Amino acid sequence: MKKLLAIVLTLSAASAFAQPDMAKYDKSCKVCHATGAAGAPLTGDAEAWAPRLAKGMDVLVKSVNTGLNAMPPKGMCFDCTDADYSALITYMSTPAK
Repeated sequence: MKKLLAIVLTLSAASAFAQPDMAKYDKSCKVCHATGAAGAPLTGDAEAWAPRLAKGMDVLVKSVNTGLNAMPPKGMCFDCTDADYSALITYMSTPAK
């Protein structure tokens, strides 16, 4: 529980600086992360994201770039930068309010 709280607090602080491009979320991430399609962790479900975040942001961004399981390479956001991916991951993994 303490680890989850630390992750959530870290993400909250990070999200204050890195705001995602919501158009990129809507066109590339939302289709799976809003529905849980193919086992994608839901946006706002901090508990589902916790084990992924524990691997580190660099590992997560690399997974987006190369694809992982059902997620295609680049998550179908071919104009996203690594900074975009990081901001989008932070947004999706932050608990829903």
